[in-house]
Amino acid sequence: MTILVTGAAGFIGAYVCRELRRRGEAFVGLDNFNDYYDPRLKRDRGAALCADADIRALDLTDRDGLAALFDETAPDRVIHLAAQAGVRYSLQNPHAYVDSNLVGFVNLLELCRHRGVAHLAYASSSSVYGDSAKPPFSEDQRIDRPRSLYAATKAANELMAHTYAHLYGLRATGLRFFTVYGPWGRPDMAPLLFSRAVLSGRPIDVFNHGKMRRDFTFIDDIVAGVLGALDHPPQDDPPHRVFNLGNHTPVELERFIAVIEEAAGKKAEKVYKPMQPGDMVETMADTARAQAAFGFEPATSIETGLPQVVAWCRDYFGDNA
Repeated sequence: MTILVTGAAGFIGAYVCRELRRRGEAFVGLDNFNDYYDPRLKRDRGAALCADADIRALDLTDRDGLAALFDETAPDRVIHLAAQAGVRYSLQNPHAYVDSNLVGFVNLLELCRHRGVAHLAYASSSSVYGDSAKPPFSEDQRIDRPRSLYAATKAANELMAHTYAHLYGLRATGLRFFTVYGPWGRPDMAPLLFSRAVLSGRPIDVFNHGKMRRDFTFIDDIVAGVLGALDHPPQDDPPHRVFNLGNHTPVELERFIAVIEEAAGKKAEKVYKPMQPGDMVETMADTARAQAAFGFEPATSIETGLPQVVAWCRDYFGDNA
């Protein structure tokens, strides 16, 4: 009984692999180690969180390579976390999102279908709510007005998974992540960007003039949600469900920065700017469905989580983070 974890060297993927190892689960990972951000961070992350794990260098668009991996390992469950991430980068390099998030996802769905995978748990995003969003975001709200190509590909993933559940009975669970942060996080996201800048005395760009609220969700809470969902495959007809995984507690951007300042022992030099294309003003997860289905109870506040990020940045990047 083997679990396949895609994006295993990524932020969420590496922590999921660590928890699977703690649970005594057999798993194999794959990652393409692309250069969207420094691949060295991905390798260091894997070594720190899940040393000696079996993680193969493989791209989701490599249909033959992916098929060979399925034939070799015969996974009974798949945790699909690999994707081209980032809202703003999708404005610069749209083809990367089509290749990884659409073509790659179809390749994975086809193999799950033909190789008899019992359950596919895959990453979606709070970005899918787009212009239809009304906080708190519930899974029953519309997702047909995305604000970025990244969001559009994630909404498409949900539709595609639903189709495979309807046509072929593939059990699939979509997980809408809300701004995940923690040590070893992605360097393109605000928690690390701001922490590193404050530590080194560089200015930070504060978009929409600070008038933003985010549902920041600590990595440990997200991992608990991923594995909780994996352990409870859908019994619906068709067997496809979607869950919000968020903290249900949106934080003002200015408060978020203040907590980083407190942890760093330094004041931030803030440069206020207009709203960025593709961004959302506020995110807030309604997590009642996940709580009812598998007891999802996020418990980590930014006052607890952000100091861990700042400490990790200081340790990993040094004083001039």
